[in-house]
Amino acid sequence: MLNIHNLSISFQGEYLFKDITFKLGNGDRIGLIGKNGAGKSTMLRILSNEQASDSGQIAMDKDLKIGFLKQDIDFEFGRTVLEESYQAFTEIKECESKLAKINEQLVKRTDYESDTYHQLMVDLNDIQHKYEILGGYNYQGETEKILQGLGFKREDFDKLTDTFSGGWRMRIELAKLLLQNNDLLLLDEPTNHLDIESIIWLEGFLTNYAGAVVIVSHDKMFLDNVTNRTIEITLGRIYDYNKPYTKFIELRKEMKMQQLAAQKNQEKQIQQTEKLIEKFRAKASKATMAQSLIKKLDRMDKIEVDEEDSSVMTLNFPVSITPGKVVVELEDVSKNYGELNVLRDVNLTIARDTKTAFVGQNGQGKSTLAKIIVGELEHNGQLNLGHNVQIGYFAQNQAEYLDGNKTVLDTMIDAANESNRSKVRDILGAFLFRGDEVEKYVKVLSGGERNRLALAKLLLQPFNVLIMDEPTNHLDMQSKNVLKKALKLFEGTLVLVSHDRDFLQGLTDVVYEFKDHHIKEYLGDIDFYLEQRNLENLREAEKRTVVATQPKANNKETYENQKKIKSLKNKISNIEAKISKLENTIKAADIKLETDYDRTASNPEFFDNYQAKKTELEQLMVDWERVQEQLDHINN
Repeated sequence: MLNIHNLSISFQGEYLFKDITFKLGNGDRIGLIGKNGAGKSTMLRILSNEQASDSGQIAMDKDLKIGFLKQDIDFEFGRTVLEESYQAFTEIKECESKLAKINEQLVKRTDYESDTYHQLMVDLNDIQHKYEILGGYNYQGETEKILQGLGFKREDFDKLTDTFSGGWRMRIELAKLLLQNNDLLLLDEPTNHLDIESIIWLEGFLTNYAGAVVIVSHDKMFLDNVTNRTIEITLGRIYDYNKPYTKFIELRKEMKMQQLAAQKNQEKQIQQTEKLIEKFRAKASKATMAQSLIKKLDRMDKIEVDEEDSSVMTLNFPVSITPGKVVVELEDVSKNYGELNVLRDVNLTIARDTKTAFVGQNGQGKSTLAKIIVGELEHNGQLNLGHNVQIGYFAQNQAEYLDGNKTVLDTMIDAANESNRSKVRDILGAFLFRGDEVEKYVKVLSGGERNRLALAKLLLQPFNVLIMDEPTNHLDMQSKNVLKKALKLFEGTLVLVSHDRDFLQGLTDVVYEFKDHHIKEYLGDIDFYLEQRNLENLREAEKRTVVATQPKANNKETYENQKKIKSLKNKISNIEAKISKLENTIKAADIKLETDYDRTASNPEFFDNYQAKKTELEQLMVDWERVQEQLDHINN
């Protein structure tokens, strides 16, 4: 499908990547990973022919159709959601236009026996045939199906795209790409603006996609569920393995350990050889041997250990002044967008130094409440901020708060005051903007680099209450860890809107679930919340509620059932662990039999032990089936 050979590109004299070679084929679903600024988005632009490389070749099949979802899109206003989505069908719309013109002429014409009238009928037949082949009679239904999969409701279809947020407009762009039947999809952070149900729908769509897909994402679960191959860009080179993200990371660790062990052994050999050379060099009778050993060392291929980009930003949120005991108090707060009610009579008190998480599915008001607290949205009800409260705010659409026509340095200088303007370059350096990188324009930064700049800008204003809306969007894994560590050490009050369980674990002590216009408090961290809700992960919490028509069980029955389910799940987990261990033992015995049958067979205890393990495995399988049946019975 597509061959990339010795691809190189540099910025300001430094290579982003050099002499990269790989292939893409049908069915490849590749996770393209790497640190912010490593070149992931640049690679997608090159593959989509939007940007030229400095050197190298890209060979592709003739008529290869490529779809590219960028982080930033230009939208033409004045169209409805359906009208914008139909822009995916360029050829079909051209056919419709031609058919309309021919039909218009046929209505007016009366020269039925003329050659020109006959030609119109031939053209009509040809275009109708092409229209049918292109899917002209099905595209409207397919469009509605994909829009609904991405979270749109039927009543949204005829609304103007102008009325939707940037995140929802991004969904329309994604819908257009999925409708185009491209051979290759290039997706840059496709999940950043999707709720959990839309993410799950997209996972299913991409898993069954016939063409090739290259995805840049920092969502580990999404990459694990969709991809079958991972390419990492780091320090100008790539590592390419047919494994999804988590397995790739494990493999890379194993390979590095093997490289380190091999390198250590080789260094021992080199030291021993060098000692022999020194010993033999002094004796004339051994001089030839010494020369031979020297040549041996020269010919030796030195084992190299893969380098890792260990540079990370340093982040520390200082507290400005100590506020009052209560920093935020909400009484009967409600918010409507036109006829749409998002929050209704919300009461909330946030105490000083607490760390709070807002969770729940998209559209339930998490970001809305955050914006109300920082004073960005009008609302009904009472909002009181405590004494000496100074709020720092990181918005979900943080990129829209930055001026793309300013440089990184100018963005910081303009936000600084007299007391901290001299520290701007030091702060930028701590956020990995070093040397000439501070002269980059904001519009050319990657999504992760913009987030880092927004975090750096936060440090220029004093605050004791920090409100962050999806701060991990676009951030690479290392940057997420640095941010989490800094927030753990932050001595002020924190409010976090996030759907990232890994990030939230151990970070907050209060969780508010947003659901059906209201909020519910859970006094514990995210794991406590999930335990109380009897959920495996945040994905389950963010799925839309399905109203059951079953009679309600009383609380005691529900509690007893939950205890039984938990006990049975633990039993299944223990049995599965034993099964896995036994299977590995039996597999090792099988290999022994294959590779060294004579010696193995001569051991009288071997076959007794081997048979005992197989009998034990069979019994465990029976036990597993019995417990699983009990669990299914309770669930049903």
